[in-house]
Amino acid sequence: MSTSSVIMLIVAIVIVWGGLVGAIVQLRRHPERPEDDAAPSRPAA
Repeated sequence: MSTSSVIMLIVAIVIVWGGLVGAIVQLRRHPERPEDDAAPSRPAA
């Protein structure tokens, strides 16, 4: 493989894995609450 193709391969890997790591970090800091577990705003009558 040529030098430019190796550089593009590394760039693509960094973008994909960096996005995955960023998404995991974001979800760990701000986890999404499932709607079923959310407390009701008003009690059912």
